[in-house]
Amino acid sequence: MAEEEVKTTTVAAEPEIEAEKAPKAKSAKKTKRVVTAGQLHIQATFNNTIVSVTDKNGGILTSSSAGANGFRGSKKGTAYAAQIAAEKALEKAKKDFSLSSVDVFVKGIGLGRDSAIRAVSAFGIKIDSITDVTPIAHGGVRPKGERKQ
Repeated sequence: MAEEEVKTTTVAAEPEIEAEKAPKAKSAKKTKRVVTAGQLHIQATFNNTIVSVTDKNGGILTSSSAGANGFRGSKKGTAYAAQIAAEKALEKAKKDFSLSSVDVFVKGIGLGRDSAIRAVSAFGIKIDSITDVTPIAHGGVRPKGERKQ
């Protein structure tokens, strides 16, 4: 009788294992997303350069930065570091999403502005437009009032 109990418990355990494997097989069938035209956002500060590749709606596909590529300290703000960051982000976007053309949006006043754009054109991705979206202060802060006597 003890043997029968062992058999029933092992039989009862096997369907649970099969039930756990079934949903995993469904999630493995993921279709490859293809985004042929997207946007490239370059944020160039004095200390770092961040490059993000997005679709037309602004959803991020890939991103990279000078710091993420091994540059540390003052080297992160250089033009070469920005070029490497742009190449890494575009390489991944081209491989995973078949990216072929981008609209470039540049923000900031760092050294990596121009070199990141040059890296895009050298990489073989078509640039549709280049837009500078650096915020510009207008109006300034409220001036201090006159001294009261």
